[in-house]
Amino acid sequence: MSDRSQLISSGQPFTFDSARDAEFERLIKRYPIRESMIMPALWLAQEQEGWLSTEAIAYVAERVGTYPAKVFELATFYTMYHLKPVGKYHLCVCRTLSCYLREKQEIVDYLAAELGLRPGEVSEDGMFSLEEVECLGHCGTAPVIQVNGEFHEEMNVEKLKTLLAGLD
Repeated sequence: MSDRSQLISSGQPFTFDSARDAEFERLIKRYPIRESMIMPALWLAQEQEGWLSTEAIAYVAERVGTYPAKVFELATFYTMYHLKPVGKYHLCVCRTLSCYLREKQEIVDYLAAELGLRPGEVSEDGMFSLEEVECLGHCGTAPVIQVNGEFHEEMNVEKLKTLLAGLD
């Protein structure tokens, strides 16, 4: 069974904080079908906690008015949702054809050697996590990586060294 099909419990009840609750209430008015709010609600939960626990999935289902299985289905389909805790710096490397042809594997190999990580892992100190993801939509400037959602295009090992040195 892959990591994408398993949920982890945080051991804590989940509710939106006041800012995300207000944002949920603002957004829900835009969706005539409440279930259409699943993805934005998942994003709010992940933004708050950094990942999606079993409790967060159940909470989103309750708020949207659907079954946890339906929310889980969406959370496991999209790689933008994290089903386990990630590092302070979450590195996503595009694994699709354009990036592959422009030597994205050198980037993954360098990260594995430099940080001691393989895709799907979090460093022991919790600083870094590495994930290979589907197309990030920057094929013309491949290879591309994301660090906490920020794109870095035309990446190579030398640029990656500079990028990593600039992270605290």
